[in-house]
Amino acid sequence: MIAVLDTSAAIEVVLNRARASRFRKILSEADWVLALDLFIPEITNIFLKYHQFERLSLDVCEDSLDRAIDLVDTFESPADLYREALALSCQTNRSVYDSMVLILARRKNAVLLTADEKLQALAKELSIKTL
Repeated sequence: MIAVLDTSAAIEVVLNRARASRFRKILSEADWVLALDLFIPEITNIFLKYHQFERLSLDVCEDSLDRAIDLVDTFESPADLYREALALSCQTNRSVYDSMVLILARRKNAVLLTADEKLQALAKELSIKTL
């Protein structure tokens, strides 16, 4: 099985939140875990916000960030996704990043791992497998 990991699911795993065990199970069963290479700056920015607003220590943020990045086997370039992502974003009123994650999952016939319920619902509408 191939899985596409969204940052929201990675956050669940590395911060051991409510849905962490469900995501960990799928990740352990996956033959290949993909994410957009945009995952790295996005999740880095998320931990910056946790540090600034949630007072999570820099050491915890750095460790969590490393563990999140280590969940991914391959980072995919969005270079060949942008036109299709723009069209999907215009059609669905979702961000281009979300559209790229959906398109990557569809192209790879992968399971999308996301904690974003709206993104998960849209994936189901588009016949993209989700957790």
